[in-house]
Amino acid sequence: MPGVLRLALFQARRDRVTLPVWILGITLLGFATSTAVVTQFGDEPSQAAILTLAATNPAFLFLRGLPDGTGIGPVVFFQGYAFTAVLAGLMSTFLVVRHTRTDEELGRAELLSSVPLPRAASLAATLLLGAAANLLLAVFVAAGFVAAGLDVPGAAGAGAAVGAVGLIFVGLAAVTAQFLPTGRSANGAAAGVVGAAYLLRGVGDALGTPAADLLHVTSAWPSLLSPIGWGQRSRPFTSLDLSALLVLLAAAVALGAAATLIRRRRDMGASLLPQRDGRERAGAGGTSFVGLAWRLQRSTLAGWCIGAATLGAVAGALGPLVSETVSSVAPLRDLISRLVPGGQAGLIDVFVTALLGVAGVFAAAAGIQAVLRMRAEEAEGRSELLLAAPLSRARWLGANVVIAAVSAVVVAGTAGSAAALGLGLSGAANGPAGYLVAAALAHVPAALVFLAAASVVFASVPRLSILLGWGMLAAGLVLGEFGELFGLPVWLQDVSPFRHSSAMPVEPFDPAGALAMAVIAAALASLAAYCVQRRDLTA
Repeated sequence: MPGVLRLALFQARRDRVTLPVWILGITLLGFATSTAVVTQFGDEPSQAAILTLAATNPAFLFLRGLPDGTGIGPVVFFQGYAFTAVLAGLMSTFLVVRHTRTDEELGRAELLSSVPLPRAASLAATLLLGAAANLLLAVFVAAGFVAAGLDVPGAAGAGAAVGAVGLIFVGLAAVTAQFLPTGRSANGAAAGVVGAAYLLRGVGDALGTPAADLLHVTSAWPSLLSPIGWGQRSRPFTSLDLSALLVLLAAAVALGAAATLIRRRRDMGASLLPQRDGRERAGAGGTSFVGLAWRLQRSTLAGWCIGAATLGAVAGALGPLVSETVSSVAPLRDLISRLVPGGQAGLIDVFVTALLGVAGVFAAAAGIQAVLRMRAEEAEGRSELLLAAPLSRARWLGANVVIAAVSAVVVAGTAGSAAALGLGLSGAANGPAGYLVAAALAHVPAALVFLAAASVVFASVPRLSILLGWGMLAAGLVLGEFGELFGLPVWLQDVSPFRHSSAMPVEPFDPAGALAMAVIAAALASLAAYCVQRRDLTA
C-alpha cells in the first residue's frame, strides 16, 4: 500500500498542471452558470418561463437536461449539470488512459515494473488518483455553488452528483485501457463512452413526460442506461436521492475491481484486443505526406463517423417520435401551436437542427484531433525521421491540415446523411433528403476555423498545442452555448465560430458568414505554414 500511495503521488505530480486546470475550469463553469441564473432568472415568473420553454422543446431537453421545478438551485442544475458531468467524465477518462495504457505504450510503465511492486500497482495508483481528483472536484463544484448563493445541502448534492459521474468514468476508462492496445485508441473509445452516456441521457430526457404545470419533466427509460442520467436523478435541490449516487459508486467500485483483475492476468504491453501487424511494404498512399496522414487518421476518423452517424440517426428517427410524445400532452400541444412555426413539423426541424449542431462540434473535434496528431508524432521522435527526407515542414503540416479538413467534412456529411435516412424511413421528412446533408455541412466552416487555429498553435507553441487546441474548442462551446445565459457582450459571443454557423433547416443558409469563416481558416492555415518553417522540432 505505501508503494501504491507513492505511485499515486508521483502521478499527481505529473498532472500538477493538467488536473487543476480541469477542476478549476469545471468549477468556474458551474459558478458562472449559477451567477447567470441568479441575474437573469432571479424571480419565479422568469424561472417558470424558461422551464416551460424547455418542456415544449425536446431539443432543449436533449442538450440541457430535465426541468425540476422553480427555484434558483433547480434551474442552475437544469442549465449546467449535463455539461459539467461530461467534462468530469472526460477529465477522468483522459487521466486514467494517460497513466495506464499510454505509459505502457511508451515504455514508462516497464521502468516502474522494475521495482518490487505488484503487477497492478500502477493501475491501483491511477484509480486512487482518479478517486481523489473527483472527490476534489465534487468539493470545488459544491463550493462554487455555495459562493454563488445556493443553499449548502443542495450545492453539496450537486457537487456529489458531478463527482460520482466522474468516478464511474474512472472505472470505465480503466476497463477500456485493458482492452485496447494503444493510448490513442483507448482515449478515443473512452471519450466515445462519455459521448454515448450524454446521448442516452439526452434521448431519455427528450422522450420524457412533462407534468401538467410544464415545470417538471420525468425522463424516459433510456436515461437509466447513462451514468449522467443517474446523476441527474439525484435531484439535489428539490429532494436529494442518495440512492442514485450509491448506484454510481457501486458501479465504479465494480469496474475498478474488474480492471484490476484483468491487469493482474495480462502481460505488460498486452491487451485483450491485440494490435494487428501492418504490411511489410507501404502501398501507393504511403509514399506521400497526404497518404501517410490518411493512414494515421483513418481509424480515428472511422470512430468519429460512427459517433456522427449515431447522432444523425437519433435525430432522424427520434424527431417524429418526440413530436408524437409532445403532441400527447394537451397543454404542450396548444403551446407549440403558438410558439413553434409549422407546428409539429417545425418541432421536428428544431430538434434535428439542435442535434446537427452537436454534429458540427463533432466535426470540429475530429479536425482538431487530426491536427494534434502531429504533436504526438513530433514528441515521440517519428517526425524527425520523416523530415530527414528533402521535404519541407510546410508540406508536412499542409498534408495533415488537408486530412483534418476532409475529416470535418466527412463527419458532418455522415451525420446529415444518417439524419436524412432516419427521417426518410419514418416518413416525416419535410423536404428532399439533401437538405439535411446541406444543413450538417453548414457547420463545416466553423470547424475549419477551429482546426486551422489549432494548427497555428502547433506551429508556434507546440508544447501547449494539446491544451490550447482543445481549450479553444471548449471556449467556443461555452461562448456559443452559455454566452447569452452569462450575459456576455455580443461581440464576445461572436468570437465563437459556432455563433456564425447557419442553423439549417430552421434558418436559411448564410453564404457571407460561411465565406468569411473559410477565408479566416485559410489565413490561419497559411500563418501556421509560415510559423512551422521557422521553428525547431521539439521533444
